Amino acid sequence: MGIFDEIKKKLSHEFIDIVEWLDTTNDTIVHRFERYQNEIKNNAQLIVREGQNAVFVNEGQLADVFTPGTYTLNTRNLPILTTLKGWKYGFDSPFKAEVYFVNTRLFTDEKWGTKNPFMLSDNRFGLVEIRAFGTYSFRINDPGKFVVDVVGTDGNFTNYEVNEHLKSLIVTRFTDTVGEANLPIELYAANTSELSETCQDVMQPEFNRVGIELEKFYIENVSMPEELKKEIFEYSRLDKLDMTKLSQFKAAKAMEAAAKNEGGTAGAGMGMGMGFVLAQQMGNMMGQSSQPLGNQAPQSASVPPPIPLQVTYFYAVNGQQTGPVSFERLQELFASRTINRDTLVWKQGMSNWTALKDVEELKSFLGGNTPPPLPGA
Repeated sequence: MGIFDEIKKKLSHEFIDIVEWLDTTNDTIVHRFERYQNEIKNNAQLIVREGQNAVFVNEGQLADVFTPGTYTLNTRNLPILTTLKGWKYGFDSPFKAEVYFVNTRLFTDEKWGTKNPFMLSDNRFGLVEIRAFGTYSFRINDPGKFVVDVVGTDGNFTNYEVNEHLKSLIVTRFTDTVGEANLPIELYAANTSELSETCQDVMQPEFNRVGIELEKFYIENVSMPEELKKEIFEYSRLDKLDMTKLSQFKAAKAMEAAAKNEGGTAGAGMGMGMGFVLAQQMGNMMGQSSQPLGNQAPQSASVPPPIPLQVTYFYAVNGQQTGPVSFERLQELFASRTINRDTLVWKQGMSNWTALKDVEELKSFLGGNTPPPLPGA
């Protein structure tokens, strides 16, 4: 081999290009390999590292896509580009093509959230406003489609740019999915895992259309106004309460408070009455009466009977429970038309609230009763 052949061989090796991209950032998704007038020499070396794909584009048209590895760029390794260029019998160096390196690693901990509250309709609370936020992770699973449909001619496409598009898509699909779920409003915060999985299934086809795989989607929080939270808490408590037992409990507490606050004989009588009522309630609830009433031994004649209990009544006005009040006070309320014949009343021993007109001892309020004759008349 002559000296000129050696020089020629050496120069040919020196002019073989190396096409590669060393990513020094954490947010670049697509990087266009820059060459003067996009010229690449024949038999140039293409190096595609792990977590990358190389996409060749010819005059805006997708050509060849390379996965990780080292390639010699010629007609054998560029079959689509060869067809587009019309190279039937090889080609001469250099050739023109745009090369885009696509980062295919997993991008994690990306944030999303609703910029403004959105409206939901609830059967009990009407229209309500809620917000939501969370995280998601994605990767490019079709580099060719992503470059053509999303990147275009952008020479350095970053994570920020694609996230702006993805966040809008996520919020739109999340709002639709939550609206169609038709869950009670208080269950959204308690079912974030199930909602996250459902939203991911709904969004995945939208991501696939542009060559992106939605790897994970998380709803971290669903929030609502404080006033609505208080209403939900109150509703949940009332839904679990036994209203009859609650009424009995409040009656006992009211009598206890009256006994403590009123002095003199009235206070003592109320305290004693309270004691009898509580004793009777405890006996009924605990079932500790071991002997039927009819079989109890008669009391000694020398022991006076217990002081009669003063009967007190509760009544309902505008859906609110009021009382307890005495028989005389209830009669005054009827006379002043604060209550009427249809007002619901309740006293100790009654199983349910009953209209005043249907309570035997209160029928005298209605008039029309004739008093019995005086003794000896």
